[in-house]
Amino acid sequence: MDLVPALEEPLKKVLGPPTAKVMAEHLGLHTVGDLLHHYPRRYEERGQLTHLADLPMDEHVTVVAMVADARLHTFASAKAPRGKGQRLEVTITDGSGRVQLVFFGNGVHKPHKELLPGTRAMFAGKVSVFNRRLQLAHPAYELLRGADDEAAESVESWAGALIPIYPATAKLESWKIGKAIQTVLPSAQEAVDPLPDSLREGRGLVPLPEALLKIHRPHTKADIEDARSRLKWDEAFVLQVALARRRFADAQLPAVARRPAPDGLLSAFDDRLPFTLTEGQQKVSKEIFDDLATEHPMHRLLQGEVGSGKTMVALRAMLAVVDASGQAAMLAPTEVLAQQHHRSIVEMMGELAEGGMLGGAEQATKVVLLTGSMGAAARRQALLDLVTGEAGIVIGTHALIEDKVQFHDLGLVVVDEQHRFGVEQRDALRGKGKQPPHLLVMTATPIPRTVAMTVFGDLETSVLDQLPAGRSPIASHVVPAADKPHFLARAWQRVREEVENGHQAYVVCPRIGDEEDDPKKAGKKKSPEDEAEKRPPLAVLDVADQLAKGPLQGLRVEVLHGRMHPDDKDAVMRRFAAGETDVLVATTVIEVGVNVPNATAMVIMDADRFGVSQLHQLRGRVGRGSAAGLCLLVTEMPEASAARQRLTAVASTLDGFELSRIDLEQRREGDVLGQAQSGARTSLKVLAVIEDEEIIAEAREEAASLVAADPELTQLPGLRTALDALLDEEREQYLEKG
Repeated sequence: MDLVPALEEPLKKVLGPPTAKVMAEHLGLHTVGDLLHHYPRRYEERGQLTHLADLPMDEHVTVVAMVADARLHTFASAKAPRGKGQRLEVTITDGSGRVQLVFFGNGVHKPHKELLPGTRAMFAGKVSVFNRRLQLAHPAYELLRGADDEAAESVESWAGALIPIYPATAKLESWKIGKAIQTVLPSAQEAVDPLPDSLREGRGLVPLPEALLKIHRPHTKADIEDARSRLKWDEAFVLQVALARRRFADAQLPAVARRPAPDGLLSAFDDRLPFTLTEGQQKVSKEIFDDLATEHPMHRLLQGEVGSGKTMVALRAMLAVVDASGQAAMLAPTEVLAQQHHRSIVEMMGELAEGGMLGGAEQATKVVLLTGSMGAAARRQALLDLVTGEAGIVIGTHALIEDKVQFHDLGLVVVDEQHRFGVEQRDALRGKGKQPPHLLVMTATPIPRTVAMTVFGDLETSVLDQLPAGRSPIASHVVPAADKPHFLARAWQRVREEVENGHQAYVVCPRIGDEEDDPKKAGKKKSPEDEAEKRPPLAVLDVADQLAKGPLQGLRVEVLHGRMHPDDKDAVMRRFAAGETDVLVATTVIEVGVNVPNATAMVIMDADRFGVSQLHQLRGRVGRGSAAGLCLLVTEMPEASAARQRLTAVASTLDGFELSRIDLEQRREGDVLGQAQSGARTSLKVLAVIEDEEIIAEAREEAASLVAADPELTQLPGLRTALDALLDEEREQYLEKG
């Protein structure tokens, strides 16, 4: 173990403080080991050139290309009135397309001497458009000289036959990162291998030091392949070992087995249902009941499309626990949703929800609501009902987690919309049981199986993929407002038609519109990119006003957003549900759980500002009755943009699992262990959750058998070191709390 410190050496000692500072601030790299694990994004072959035709707008790119043409122009300007201003225009080509480079002022002299026609170089800069042509202004560049050139050594020494292109920043170009890696590459020999020898040899994987050498200095494409196969296994295996240890530890915890009474609350509820459960609901309920009957805490993820009947499954699980003399708590992410769940559960249960009241059924229990905005008296009564056990079911928001809230015997926690709920909050609620309660997590954002295995590897997964009978199809269309303004006019016409047919509509906007300017942002000097950022996103208050005075004049238009007083929000929702409002202009507060079967149309403004799964969630608010639904995605993005392709994908399928795959492929996985759920900070560098499904599944099996045999990993110091590196303190706690 004495060898590890070479990789723990701080970069400022090895590369000097200025470079180390940029690496730490912009790339999150602090030690020699961090830098060795900063892998190339792709490779350029000396004989081939990149596709200039495919350059993405506004992104920082590195390209290898040849100079086709270079011209120096002189011009008059305010600074150089006598025609002494200079601009160098260099055209580079790769056979697929051409890009113009521009250099101004004092910056023209060096490139004018070096960038002669026929010269090859690597160029790095931000892609912009000028006069309808792609250009890089003042790019950094590094000449690539031929093998016969005396000065070639600097390039040859770090590039070999394949040139690695690293994830870089404007402050530090790819080739500078490459040179820094050359400096630390000898330390790779001292990397401690996390994989057990038997696993590595059994799968024919190269040792870790060799993989690091091959990924940074490949001589052939086979070298890259060897290195990536090996490094993917590292990522998958170390992550799965972390999750397997979690599952193992959870399985050691005691819990109270909860079996429903034969003629209790659950069977009384089932008897009064006016419909039969779908096959999927029956199957998933059985999985949950089997888990509840064991003496270890259930940890189950229930995922299903919007409207697939998850609430019904969760309610039956809660009733089973109440039958077994326990209490169940359901956590909702917003007050609107908690109130709605409470209303619909009380309606579904009828007299079974009137425990202790006149007219309540014999097996009845009390169903209480607990939110932050309740009056003091109602709140006191709810708290009393919980501590005495009078209330079998409680539905609430974060207010349920406060210290004051005590349960008589908490047996089951149901968390609605996992991704909106912090780990600490789930943990705090779990701590309110005498023994760890069973846990059921619900999400309407379908997660591909492998993602579920990677992100929620400690949860067993149940899937509801059938929609109950009577749900209607939803037609979705992209409305390109900039290219075809008459399409937008037609959209408002369609909304009027729906209302004339006795239905209602939603209009969703990304912003409220009464925001104070954020003081943090106001103080900052805007960069040219910020200045160029298009208009602010459309706001509920502005759009509602324009619609009421314009295309939807005469219709009853109301607004709903998160900063309204809870009573006002509830009143607006009640009026909309009762059909007293024709059009509800809202933010995404309606995204989860709002159920108005008469609402058939939804227009999403600036739809490109929302994520794929969010759009899918929003769309699930229409077509909930017997009439068909319509969802219009309004955008000003040009046809070729990635945002527009994302919207086209959403419009083309109603399959949430398919959409979540598309979403993932576009966004990357997010930090699957930490709390950052977007692609910016991912602990996966080479493993792609969707592409590498097989490796993840195999790594999960290997990890499970390894942890079962040696939970403390006493035989594998290298694996323990890798786990420590993966699980910094924040992530370790995140895993602990699940």
